[in-house]
Parts: sequence; C-alpha cells; structure tokens
Amino acid sequence: MGGRDAVEVLGQTSAMRTVGVEEELLLVDVRTGKPRSVASTVIAAADGVNLQRAAEGGVDAELQRYMVETQSSAASELADLEAELRQWRRVVAHAARDAGAGVAALATAPLAGTGLISQTPRYLRMAERFGRTAQEVLTCGCHVHVGVESDEEGIAAIDRIRVWLPVILALSANSPFYDGRDTGYASYRSQLWMHWPSAGPTDTFGTSDAYHRLVRSMVESGVLLDDGMIYFDARLSQRYPTVEIRVADVCVDLEDTLLVAALCRS
Repeated sequence: MGGRDAVEVLGQTSAMRTVGVEEELLLVDVRTGKPRSVASTVIAAADGVNLQRAAEGGVDAELQRYMVETQSSAASELADLEAELRQWRRVVAHAARDAGAGVAALATAPLAGTGLISQTPRYLRMAERFGRTAQEVLTCGCHVHVGVESDEEGIAAIDRIRVWLPVILALSANSPFYDGRDTGYASYRSQLWMHWPSAGPTDTFGTSDAYHRLVRSMVESGVLLDDGMIYFDARLSQRYPTVEIRVADVCVDLEDTLLVAALCRS
C-alpha cells in the first residue's frame, strides 16, 4: 500500500493518494455468540484465494485465535477498495461457515472468550511479556493506510491530523458490549486498547527523526517487544510507505468503513 496515482482533472495532472484498509473480524459461535478459536482454519481456507485486484491483499492471523485480519490492496478509487473489501469479507464468511462459525464485524466480543493466543513465536512472546493484557484485550479495529512519499511527509501529516482522530473514532464507534454487559461506552474497544503501553494519542513529533527515536527508545527499554507494537492512533507503517491510522473501530457496514477511509485520505 502506498504512493500516489496520477489522475487527470480538468486537463491538469494531480496526484491522488492511494488508500488501503485492514479490517479485523471476530469469529463467533453462530448459536451462542461466544468467540470461536477457528482463525487457523479460516486462514488456511482463505490462503491462495486470488481476488481480481488483491496483489497485496489477503487474510492473516492476529494475537488471539478468535479473530482474523483482512488486508486490501492499495487503491486510488474507493469503488475498487469497496469491491475488494466486500470480497474479502465474503471469503472469510464462507471459510468461517465451513469451520462451523460465523463472522461478526464488531470491535469487542459481547461475550467473553478464554484468551487463546495464536501459536506463533512472536505472539507467544507477547503473551509471556504482557500476561493478562494479551489474554483480555480482544478487540477488532479498522486500520487505514494512506500513501505518503517519505517519512517526513508522513510525520507532518500525523502531527496535523492528531486533533481530528477522536472524530474518526466517534464516527466508527461499534463496541458498546463486553463480557455480557452494556459498558456505557459507544467504543469500549478504545478503553481496552489503552491497556497496551504504546496505545493512544501522541504529542507532535516535528520530525521523523524524533518519531524514530521514540520508537527505538520504547523497544530498547523493554517497554515494547518490537516496533510492531507501536499502537499509536496514527503511525508510520512498518511495511508500506503509508501513514497508518489505527484509531477506528471495525464497522458493521462496509459503507461506514469506506467513509472512514475517505476521511482519513482527505
């Protein structure tokens, strides 16, 4: 994901930023609504599925075995993004059904699971280091990647948009229920997510060097396992030349996801 595509507007060439979306989806028992630990089965079924535009897209594991993450390709047109996200939701739903489960686009699990951790070395190290936080923080977010040309451009954008990120969260809020109760929050995910030591809003950085120094100090001091645990509301992506805006809840309706993506790009 990343970069810009040239588009023609009234005879002039301008740069349209690309946008990509990652959606975390909850896997549940269709009878009880409780989380089901079938992520590995769903991922195996989705592996190798070739969508029309999904050169960079796919379905991947997350910290807990109750959820998966779909990843879109980078797109300049929201219609292309919508088509791919809709296809990935369909792929995951079919794979979950074959595993005896269902998919819920909810940002918290309304009923408790038992904190089953995905069996990868990194996730197991996270579980060992962070204990109950890794077990209990079962949340599903929507992450929007917007293409930038450099880290400096990305940090300038992160510094400017920080005051608007609560609005993105409010528009996407989709997690009122947790542990069988109404929490009183529209987004209880945002409350749970703050248990991680790097989660939440940031002060202005000013330069990309300042950003990278902070990340490096958090890893070297042992606050974080690695720089993949930078859970700021907006960060520089590790994998792509993008600003990754991570503040939003996953949305029930894909139309709301597209609104969030469009606002983040704007």
